Amino acid sequence: DAGEIAGLNVKRVINEPTAAALAYGLDKKKDEKIVVYDFGGGTFDISVLEIGDDTIEVKSTGGDTHLGGDDIDQRIIGYFVEEFKKDSGVDISRDQLALQRLKDAAEKAKHELSSTLQTEVNVPFLTADASGAKHFNISFTRAKLEELIKDLIDRSIELTKKTVDESGFKFSDINEVVMVGGQTRMPLIVEEVKKLFSKEPHKDINPDEVVALGAAIQGGIMQGEIRDVLLLDVTPLSLGIETLGGVLTKMIEKNTTVPTSKTQVFSTAADNQPSVEIHILQGERAMAHDNKTLGKFILDGIPPAPRGIPQVEVSFDIDANGILNVKAKDKATNKEQSVRIEGSSGLTEEEKKRMTADAEKFAAEDAKRKEMAEVKNLAETLIYTTEKMVKDQGAPDAPAGAGKIKEEDKEELKVKSEKLKSELKGDNLEEIKKATEELSKVAQRVGAELYKAGAEPQPTPPNPEQEIPKEDPHTEEKK
Repeated sequence: DAGEIAGLNVKRVINEPTAAALAYGLDKKKDEKIVVYDFGGGTFDISVLEIGDDTIEVKSTGGDTHLGGDDIDQRIIGYFVEEFKKDSGVDISRDQLALQRLKDAAEKAKHELSSTLQTEVNVPFLTADASGAKHFNISFTRAKLEELIKDLIDRSIELTKKTVDESGFKFSDINEVVMVGGQTRMPLIVEEVKKLFSKEPHKDINPDEVVALGAAIQGGIMQGEIRDVLLLDVTPLSLGIETLGGVLTKMIEKNTTVPTSKTQVFSTAADNQPSVEIHILQGERAMAHDNKTLGKFILDGIPPAPRGIPQVEVSFDIDANGILNVKAKDKATNKEQSVRIEGSSGLTEEEKKRMTADAEKFAAEDAKRKEMAEVKNLAETLIYTTEKMVKDQGAPDAPAGAGKIKEEDKEELKVKSEKLKSELKGDNLEEIKKATEELSKVAQRVGAELYKAGAEPQPTPPNPEQEIPKEDPHTEEKK
């Protein structure tokens, strides 16, 4: 009935797990056991299928109609409400308008944390009281998100175990695991499923579309338009951009089915940075200069602001013909620039194989270089935020009633900062980590004392993984 109401000519109704199996071409395999893990917006469903010569049989099903992405959103919103109350003293748990704005922010943060470790949540003018407008600003990490929702994911894993047991199969009997539903983009879910089945789950096809794609394939089979083999084009190598420290931040992973798109928010790496260079790369190496450059363009006109504050939205879009469109937009001014790259691979099969082999050959070396870049990025960010704290809170004209940094604390922060700056001139990873830890401990102690004394809490440092270096001829200084 639903199909006919939507204006479709209904030929057959197939269940969701069977459609998902069709989308991955698993119906072509013989005598296999497949688990379809479906974590959607409102419900969680788990199915165990057995594929025979000409049949796909559902052996067992399970799930929870009150477990889904909405429950994850509510956990995040609850956390935001508590943090806002701690910071402002205002309880907005009954303010429906404010809660709706927090829901939008929670969904956006959840999506961003599937591809980055930290994101900034900013909701201006969330509410107001006699003292004026109240804004909500918080740094939200993937680790905190996973802490908030771990028990929900554990519930899905327990239901999965129960359903597999009911099928009469052992976990070692399961040949394939298919991920369905938007929530399965979350790294924690992928990791828990991988751990449970001791194998990498299928997640290449857009989890929101995989069931619809499978149904379309079944329709094509019934019409005689699809016969034997379904060919799905994929990206031969990963695509991404260069970020702070000369690191390749991947936007679209290798072997992603096209068409596909991905959007991620980045920021600036220096105070009052007027422009960013978007350096588009292809390859599997950790450092940008070891990969192939596909194109570059400049987004300028960014309003003056401290590092980490501007929001630059970068979008990658690959159509069915393999044409890559990359766009960067400054969210404050809506100013944007874009580039179109046709034949985004442009590589022979030999070159693709060589680049993949190089990535495997130099994996350990690349990991060390990437770790060095990330550690230095974090150290430089810590120095920046520490010096800003001293400047803002230690100034003679700081707001009345605000906490002031003691002279001995200023001196200790200065000594620790200078030591870290000195270590950053070299490449001794352990010494840089040690100096960073020493400065971090002092900065956290001083920050806590300021907070108790009534000073405004300091903004959390921007995530270096999301910072784009400014256009600068002296790029080697940043790598």
